Amino acid sequence: MRVLPEIVGRDEFAALIIRTDYSDEAAWQAVVAALVQPWGENGKLEAHVIDDPVWAEVTPDDVLAAVRRDEDLSVVFVADRVTMQSAHCALLACDVWDEEEDLDPMYYQELIAASLPREFRTAPAAVHDVHANLSIANVDFEEFAEEASADPEGVLRPFWATAVSP
Repeated sequence: MRVLPEIVGRDEFAALIIRTDYSDEAAWQAVVAALVQPWGENGKLEAHVIDDPVWAEVTPDDVLAAVRRDEDLSVVFVADRVTMQSAHCALLACDVWDEEEDLDPMYYQELIAASLPREFRTAPAAVHDVHANLSIANVDFEEFAEEASADPEGVLRPFWATAVSP
């Protein structure tokens, strides 16, 4: 496992996105453009984007090992090769919660048996919804993963894009 730098300066309200693929600069710029759209009350919520080649080709497990030092983080978004090749620039959302540290062994075994999802793909426009709702424990990671798996392409879309008006 690589030794990766500690992530510093992230506001706890900012979604964390780490770029691990450098194969398509135009695709990356499309991801960044979607991430910097105003979001939240008065459009003030931002993304904390790590665009440093030291993270190139890092696995999601390596990313998780590096970011678990941040106690205020519940999800990290990875811009990997699939992101760059996806028509929707779908980022990999990874559950940061380390159940081994927080659960009693009996309950942990039940969770393993249930094989809860630990990751899903999300459109950049849904990143802030996911991050904000997980941060305040309004929605569980599994609920977002189920929503993504229900999509024909396996991608979580922003809620406002899927809402149907009466």
